[in-house]
Amino acid sequence: MTTSWITPAAQRLLFLLVLLLIGTAHAEQAGPVTGTVTLRTPFGFAELTGRVEQAIQANKMGLVAQASASRGAAARGVTIPGNLVLMVFRNDYAVRMLEASVAAGIEAPLRLYLTENSDGSTSLTYRLPSAVFAPYGNPELDSMARELDGIFDAIVTEAARP
Repeated sequence: MTTSWITPAAQRLLFLLVLLLIGTAHAEQAGPVTGTVTLRTPFGFAELTGRVEQAIQANKMGLVAQASASRGAAARGVTIPGNLVLMVFRNDYAVRMLEASVAAGIEAPLRLYLTENSDGSTSLTYRLPSAVFAPYGNPELDSMARELDGIFDAIVTEAARP
């Protein structure tokens, strides 16, 4: 008979710790959410920001709001790579969305995320509107989201075009 120097309670605890570590490692390696599109552009941060804002306007969408950690950090005297979230929507889509599902209202406005890369280029990331609204399982929302997919594709394509 072999005598173990680890008690059964300690073995269970060790087993749980290993499971926790495996679960944590998996969570850190998780990729982007389904429907996420990222384009790496050759443009500098300020230039791409202007191009995206112009493309939003050219495609008859509204720039509802924006948020930037890099601007906030700069106001505190801290420099970090540029990042900017542009929140985009339009009232006629808002009305249609709410008629189809009040709960879906939390998804608007939709977001475009600009991030400055270490080589001076800038990436543009967004989630397809069809992916954003898909969890609601609502045919009217799905139809609207497919329309918005085309508009967001046009905005991103136009902004990233050389």
